[in-house]
Amino acid sequence: MNIVYSTMAQHLGSSAVRDILKLTQGSDVISLAGGLPAEELFPLEAVREAYNRVLSGHTSVLQYGLTEGYAPLREKVAARLARQRISVSSAEVVLTTGSQQSIDLLCRMLLDPGDTVLVESPTYLAALQVLGSYRANIVAVASDKDGMLPDDLEHKLRLHRPKLLYAVPTFGNPTGATWSESRRRSVVELCRRTGTLILEDNPYGEIAFAGGDRTGLPPLAAIDGEMGGGAVVYTGTFSKIVAPALRTGWIAGSRELVSTVARAKQAADLHSSTIDQRALDELLSGYDLDGHIAAISREYAARMKALSSELRSRNWKGAHWEEPQGGMFLWLTLDKTVNTAELLPLAVARGVAFVPGEVFYPGEPDRSTMRLNFTHTPPHLLPLAVKRLGEALEEWSGRQLESLLP
Repeated sequence: MNIVYSTMAQHLGSSAVRDILKLTQGSDVISLAGGLPAEELFPLEAVREAYNRVLSGHTSVLQYGLTEGYAPLREKVAARLARQRISVSSAEVVLTTGSQQSIDLLCRMLLDPGDTVLVESPTYLAALQVLGSYRANIVAVASDKDGMLPDDLEHKLRLHRPKLLYAVPTFGNPTGATWSESRRRSVVELCRRTGTLILEDNPYGEIAFAGGDRTGLPPLAAIDGEMGGGAVVYTGTFSKIVAPALRTGWIAGSRELVSTVARAKQAADLHSSTIDQRALDELLSGYDLDGHIAAISREYAARMKALSSELRSRNWKGAHWEEPQGGMFLWLTLDKTVNTAELLPLAVARGVAFVPGEVFYPGEPDRSTMRLNFTHTPPHLLPLAVKRLGEALEEWSGRQLESLLP
């Protein structure tokens, strides 16, 4: 049968990260590619006990639930957001199937084909996939390690009149960078002035490494609240701080916007898993989640330092990076002659994987870049991973020299 797919389906690209994960699954390849937390650090016993308590109760725990999500858990999310200086009620929170669904639902409600969305360059690959599926006009704003450049942002706000600005300002994906407070305030002020809604994606913000001078900065949503609110919608997730398989995130914003998102969610899936939400509520009621986050943050900081140290010891020509102050990723830039997409198959053949940087760019990419995840790989394997990467780099360089010979 000749199936005629919709225009939206024709604009759905495959995720390079998911493709690499499939390629490496079940092999002896050390993967620095996926944004995976460390499985050995999952609070397995606490999660098991939470499910046991929920399932030992009334059979109604297996019934359909509210589209907006389990009310007690929404209250707990609102309380956690208040500690980040984001003032929302539980009625202004919708629980979603991970923060990825939050991005999709908001775009479904806002974007018509051709609408402009401003993003950092590089930015989160899956957000680019969603925006592309809705045929948005994706425009990159010039950025540095402190965040979006205000002059370029102001110019593009005036030029394009965008519907939305998407950003990961804290321990960003893929770069690990954190915007300075002054840049955060400039972005919020400029978007408020032009009536541009900001989608702040913050899946990593609580994974902060001790001693960083950019930990504890106010989210864009908190700054917006100081100015009267309404310009920022905020999404987060339990995937990185509890476990991804629970697939529970949230989107928070004005009551009108959240109600619209809830209607979109009704059409998409009625509601996210109620049993997972109930278990998370039980977990938060009796488990020291903040202590758990502090523990994984210490471990992830140690793994990041170990990876950075190994990279430094190799002294590859032209290689440079900034050590992130939290999150899950290190952004490595190699010599400008290197094409990391061409390097990847050589690396996989030698037993190590990464994500080529080019997939994170909405426009012309820097092909000498790559994203490295340091949270999933056990520390004792990091030296071997970097060794294999170095061997692949040597092989790639050798092939380039051979191609230049007469």
